[in-house]
Amino acid sequence: MGAVIEPFVDVDWLERHRGEVVVADCRWYLDGRSGRAAYEDGHVPGAVFVDLDTALTRNGADPAEAGRHPLPEPEAFAAALGALGIGDDDTVVAYDDAGGVIAARLVWMLRVTGHEAALLDGGLDVWRGELASGAAVDLRSGNRTKGRPPRSGGDFTARPWPTECLATIEEVAAASSAASAPDGDPATATSRKGSASPILIDARQRGRFEGEPDEVDPQAGHIPGARSVPCRENVDADGRLLPVEQLRARFDFGERSEVISYCGSGVTACLNLLAMEQAGLGPGRLFPGSWSQWSRDPARPVQIGPGPAELTG
Repeated sequence: MGAVIEPFVDVDWLERHRGEVVVADCRWYLDGRSGRAAYEDGHVPGAVFVDLDTALTRNGADPAEAGRHPLPEPEAFAAALGALGIGDDDTVVAYDDAGGVIAARLVWMLRVTGHEAALLDGGLDVWRGELASGAAVDLRSGNRTKGRPPRSGGDFTARPWPTECLATIEEVAAASSAASAPDGDPATATSRKGSASPILIDARQRGRFEGEPDEVDPQAGHIPGARSVPCRENVDADGRLLPVEQLRARFDFGERSEVISYCGSGVTACLNLLAMEQAGLGPGRLFPGSWSQWSRDPARPVQIGPGPAELTG
């Protein structure tokens, strides 16, 4: 089951379809600022607020076992969106103020479960009208957009996360081992499709990939054999998505087309997957636990530095 709408839409598209879609504000900040407070200060009129920590993450999970932002149970995800008044038949356009690195998580989750969803290219900055302020919108109260009637919640059906879109930590370990083989031949391991081992791409900023210490994970560095493909470099200086030709060049890994994307906690990695899809390069797979799961296991190897030139995208 796949989405029909493209992974990214521009503000002109949104304005044309404004009364037909649900707009979702997904702002969240690694430095601890409140995304909800930012929403209340100013958001696209009629947008709902979707909280990464409560709606898009499994609550109470042990980071050592699942990472900092594991995918929620399908029933919990469905309940969270249903409570906002989002239904199975809704098209969702999500945005943030960081080039899509957070909103991509919601869009990816919706698209892989067969729902229509896209990122607003350019995010909040491209919205031309005045911003609304105040508490979060509830679609069930009828304040979605002018002329839209109230609607009941609970019409969002739980659907399992498709296993073909996910990679386990053991699959990642096998891909890492193949890419780090002494003879440099990553084909020493095979993928689930029987082809050469998947390519690991790291969506974090290059400094974190190379080993700059941070306060969110216990170890610095990256999964051995991974390539650095920072998701924030999928957009230009104005926060707009790069042209398709440039995206294809960023994700050109030769004949081995299967890609596993990871980041710090399985959130920003989704932007790389959406960019690949936009460029016509296939859906790729997400390692949900990402570096936050890998780095908490002392038995997992860690690599510091940029690595060989061919491992940096």
